Amino acid sequence: MATTSALKAGPNLYSSVSSFRAFRRSLLSSLKVGFVPTMGALHEGHLSLVKEAISNNDVVVASIFVNPTQFGEGEDLDKYPRQLQLDTKLLSDLGVNHLFVPNIENMYGKNFGTYIDCQSFDDIPESIVRPGHFRGVATIVTKLFNIVQPTNAYFGQKDAGQCVLIRRIVEDLDMDVNVVIGETVRESDGLAKSSRNAYLTDVERLAAAIIYKSLVAAKDTWIKKPSIESSELLSIVRSALESEPLVSEIQYISVESMATMKAVSKPSDSEHGTTISLGCIVGSVRLIDNIVLKH
Repeated sequence: MATTSALKAGPNLYSSVSSFRAFRRSLLSSLKVGFVPTMGALHEGHLSLVKEAISNNDVVVASIFVNPTQFGEGEDLDKYPRQLQLDTKLLSDLGVNHLFVPNIENMYGKNFGTYIDCQSFDDIPESIVRPGHFRGVATIVTKLFNIVQPTNAYFGQKDAGQCVLIRRIVEDLDMDVNVVIGETVRESDGLAKSSRNAYLTDVERLAAAIIYKSLVAAKDTWIKKPSIESSELLSIVRSALESEPLVSEIQYISVESMATMKAVSKPSDSEHGTTISLGCIVGSVRLIDNIVLKH
């Protein structure tokens, strides 16, 4: 059963699958349902997706669930920021009326044993660095789509691999969902908005601007020389990152097809557009970003 006690005049909160499904069954089949799945700790990137969903749907649902299956051993599951009351107010202020906030027991019962494993993603750089991450993402997104049954679902380009993965599972599993990808929202110095930015010290935060600068330098070179080899672009990004002492580790830099996330020898080899993506550690904080190369 939906409740509104968390915040006066706030969105209806559904904490179980059964309560949300009861609401979902009450909607007319002709209504367009927009869905913005999140792990909370909302920032302007999330909110831009919510605004787009509100503009293009009759009903908008957001979810907040810190999904344990997409975190690996030693990652930041326990310290991942959780701020349900603030997130609920942010969503309410924008006009979101329905918020799905399940707990782990509700999403992964004691006998849970079914996962969505998109094997074509096993050997991409982000997956190698974070084994099992994409299986966890594919599984929770499939579950959420089954529960919410959205017309349109909204994700941010900052998580490039996730965007490609979700489009892959929607196509492969014949899901009746339109996946909408929103552009990465950035700080004034280019750093991609991320819940993990809160972990950075003031000095690390300033240093983290090198991430986007490195990608822009590579893109500017590609614009001048569209036939450039990927290896040259990788060198440009690496050189820029290595110029910043607080970048303590470069985990990967990759030039890949936007359709498959497979590495390409040249950006021009991909008819679907290309991304340059990277994962690195600034201080002790792991950050990812990417830039799109597309004419």
